[in-house]
This record gives sequence, C-alpha cells and structure tokens, in this order.
Amino acid sequence: MAKGYWIARVDVADPERYKEYVAANAAAFAKYGARFLVRGGDFENPEGTSRARNVVIEFPSYQAAKDCYHSPEYAAALALRLPVSEGDVIIAEGYDGPQPG
Repeated sequence: MAKGYWIARVDVADPERYKEYVAANAAAFAKYGARFLVRGGDFENPEGTSRARNVVIEFPSYQAAKDCYHSPEYAAALALRLPVSEGDVIIAEGYDGPQPG
C-alpha cells in the first residue's frame, strides 16, 4: 500500500500564535501516524513561486493522510492556523512503482 503525504507551503504572519497551531496539531498527527520529513529549514526555489515555510509529512497510507486532514482533531488545530498564516496544502498518494536505473 502506498503511503500518503501532506505537502504544505506556508507564510506565517504571526510566529508566536503559529506556535499554538504547532502544539495543537500534535494530537491529530499522533493519531494518524504522521512523520515529518521536512519541517521548515533551508530551501532553494529554482522554479515557480515559493512561501517562507515548507513541510512534508508522511502518513502510513493515503487514506490516513486524508482522514487526518478531515479529522475533528486537525480541524481544531487548523482553526488556530488560518488566522495567522496563508498557505497551500496538498494531500498526495505515494509512489511504489519502478525507479530509474
């Protein structure tokens, strides 16, 4: 079964209030088996547009990734994030097929 991923790009307007969102999202992420692969840090943007913060979260399955986003636990956290940030989030299914080489 392919894993699921959240890929998020976020601009944070109020870093102090954003910390409340980070604390609140832990319950949903733990419940759905989330694991951070990218959480902020340095980045290069060779094409397209960018935002200040990039996050990639891995879930055990695509369904778990979708269920987490639509859960009441994450809804409570999201209510804290939306007033203090602007971003883009996609939920993507991982790839288990052949690789180059």
